[in-house]
Formats: sequence, C-alpha cells, structure tokens
Amino acid sequence: MLSTQSVPLIEATLPLVGERLPAIAKNFYGRLFAAHPGLFDGMFSRSNQANGSQQQALAGSIAAFAAHLVKNPDSAPEIMLSRIAHKHVSLDVRPEQYDVVYQYLFEAIAEELADVITAEIAGAWTEVYWLMAHALIKMEKGLYAGAASDAVTAPWTVVSKEPAGSDAVTFTLEPADDTPVTPALPGQYVSVTAVMPDGIRQVRQYSLSSGTGSRTRVFTTKLDADGEVSPALHRDVQVGDQLVLSNPCGDVTLGDGDHPLVLASAGIGCTPSASILRSLAENDSKREVLVLHAESTIERWALREQMSEDVALLSAAELELWLETPVDGSREGFMSLDDVEIPADASVYLCGPLPFMRKIRGQALASGVPADRIHYEIFGPDLWLAGV
Repeated sequence: MLSTQSVPLIEATLPLVGERLPAIAKNFYGRLFAAHPGLFDGMFSRSNQANGSQQQALAGSIAAFAAHLVKNPDSAPEIMLSRIAHKHVSLDVRPEQYDVVYQYLFEAIAEELADVITAEIAGAWTEVYWLMAHALIKMEKGLYAGAASDAVTAPWTVVSKEPAGSDAVTFTLEPADDTPVTPALPGQYVSVTAVMPDGIRQVRQYSLSSGTGSRTRVFTTKLDADGEVSPALHRDVQVGDQLVLSNPCGDVTLGDGDHPLVLASAGIGCTPSASILRSLAENDSKREVLVLHAESTIERWALREQMSEDVALLSAAELELWLETPVDGSREGFMSLDDVEIPADASVYLCGPLPFMRKIRGQALASGVPADRIHYEIFGPDLWLAGV
C-alpha cells in the first residue's frame, strides 16, 4: 500500500521521472557492473545490455509500477510482477540482491535528478521501490518453495540434437545427476546456461517444446546469427555434452477447464504452442483447439511435424497456416484474425515477435475476447507490460 503522503509526490513527479528513467537505468547499470562485473557471468545478458533493451525494460517496469500505485494505491500489478518473479527465479535472484540494486539505483536517481530531488521525493520513490521489491521477494519465495529441491539449477546431458526446420535445432536432455526434477507445466520455459568462447557463462530462456510431463527436457532454439548464445548452442554443443538448466518457470501455462483454446504463434514463438499441443494430445483432450501459425516459408517452421501430428491426434483441433511464400493449404502473407472465427469463451495464447502479438491481441480484443483471456509469452526483457 502506497502511503497517503507519497501518492501526491509520485503523481507529481512521475512524468519527469518517467522521462528521465532511461538515463537513470543506464546510469544504474553502469554503476552496478562497475562494482560487480561478475554479474555478467551467469546472470545478466551482455546482448540485452548492449542493445539497451534491459535498460528499457527496467525503466518501463518501475514507471508502470509507480503509475499503477498512483491509480490503485491499495493494490499491485500482479501480472507484471508475476512475470518478473518467474524470470528472477529462473536466474536464481535472491532477496539480498535487492539491497544491491537499491544502492546503485538510488545513486543513479540522485545524480540524474539532482536538479529537482528533495528528501521527500527521494523518500516517496524509495517507498515505491521497496513495495515492488517486497512484492517480488514474496512471490519468488513461493516459487522457490514449490520446486522439488533447493537447487535452482542442475546439470543435464544432451541425448539428442536434431534439426528443426531450416534454421533451428531441438535439444533433448536428461538429468546428469540425482537432483530432484521439478515437473514442468505446458507453456513453461527453462533458463539454459552456455559457456561462451571467452569463458563467460550466458543465460537465455527457452520454452520447453515437449516432454513437460516427463524427466526429459526438450527445447528448440532458432539460430540468431547476430546473437551470442544460439550460435554457441548450434555450433558447439553436441550429444553427450552437459548444459546447466534451471527449474521450469513461466506463468503462461495451459489452464484448467474444457473451454476452447486458440494458440497463435509466429516464427520460433511456436515452441510454447507446441508444448501445450503435445500435452493435450498426450491426454487425449476433447477440447476445441484452434492453432494459428505464421512463418516466412514452410521450411522455416521449426516444429511443423510435431504440431501437425498433434493437431491430427486431437479430435477437435484445427490448424490455420500463414506463409509469406504460400503452399497448398496455407494462406498468403501475415496472420490476421479478420476472417477467423474465434470460438466463444476461448482462451488465447500468443507467442512471437512483439509487433505480431500486439496486432493479434488487438484483433482478438476487437472480436470480443476479454483481456483476461489473452495470454502471451515474451523472451528477453519484457518491453510490453513495461509500457515501452
């Protein structure tokens, strides 16, 4: 709950702070990494720091949290916090690290707002920070407690590495030691730690594309030639090698019930849809399922065989495909819901590039799907919920 004395201060300063938050975030990360350069080894993404997306996400999430508190001082933006908490748990973030963040963040705030900062303004924003931090710490504590063991990560052995489409690879892994395995839910992801050529460990999140109900972990990664981790996975990791995986995380999962489902994806965003489809097929689900996928060419559809087979196994599933270079049975161009009949009471799951999800979410809303029935997954810094 934001205190009554802080509400007007946050409301009055939010426009200015929001305007300067990108500079504050850049200043903060500069201070943080200067003092703790080891955070790049196994936690922070060098790529996201270099392209500025992590700074944007931090600034946006703080501004969004503060704006919510101004309008709703007695509540918190649960969806945004849940998404952040799952990401933090996949990276083994701990409560004491919030003290470190606070130190360097407020040093950055003091410097970037030196012309306007007062003790009262600093106190109000300190309150906002700790309300957000304590809410996240509470959520993260619950997620850690729900795992099969205290170990957040464990070594897994690659038992299969297979091409998936023209530019993706599917890795299948089994436990490399006796660490208890936390069951995964359809739609969840794991953090994968890979060692770069310079010896630094980098972490990325990948959806489990199948096998969520077993002791195997299966994920599919598209090659990003300009990236850092996917080239290393595609080039260097071979059958018999070990990778460090986190416990499964992510709150965009297959919900209970028998209402219809719409799974809309583009590109490698098909991975959580494939996971949900596989779970439905394995359980002989009778739910109505509409699978929508968009791709540039049929050859690039990474999980074409798996998804097509699972749709065929389900008695009430249909598949619609959009291709920029069409084939028989596909639609041409980019996905649109304009002439797609969304089943009544359907839950819609989205995954793909951010512009794709914004477009399809808008069309789903326009067709009458309530906002709370539209779920989406983003990998990397979340620039949507943060309002960036």
